[in-house]
Amino acid sequence: MMTTISLNKDNMPVTREQDVVPFRSRVKEYAVKIKMGLVNQTKLITAASELVRNMLRYGNGGEVLIEVVSRGRDNGIRLTFSDNGPGIPDIALALKDGFSTGKSLGLGLPGTKRLVNEFDIKSEVGKGTKVTILKWANG
Repeated sequence: MMTTISLNKDNMPVTREQDVVPFRSRVKEYAVKIKMGLVNQTKLITAASELVRNMLRYGNGGEVLIEVVSRGRDNGIRLTFSDNGPGIPDIALALKDGFSTGKSLGLGLPGTKRLVNEFDIKSEVGKGTKVTILKWANG
């Protein structure tokens, strides 16, 4: 497997509802910069919106690391959502279709996972959750 190289990084705190729109705009800027097509931009921004809202709702906000990454000739956007919330007691259950603990976009984690090329979640009860997604410009 080829190594992924981070070309550009940006940390963005998301601690309240008012941070969501500027966050989505920043993600779109990065996607446009790497010439990501409109369909993939929409998938990335939809996934990012679900995750950022989850972070606000369940993790009392947190921080998102936005990275432009490169693997060979491919460029993509990697987003890492980190919070210090209560954590997810059962990740396998949270990744099941139809599982919800609140009123979200209804995508949940499985829907988000389907919108991106790579999806990783780590959570520890009482310590927080970290979700990393990656969407390739042409993938």
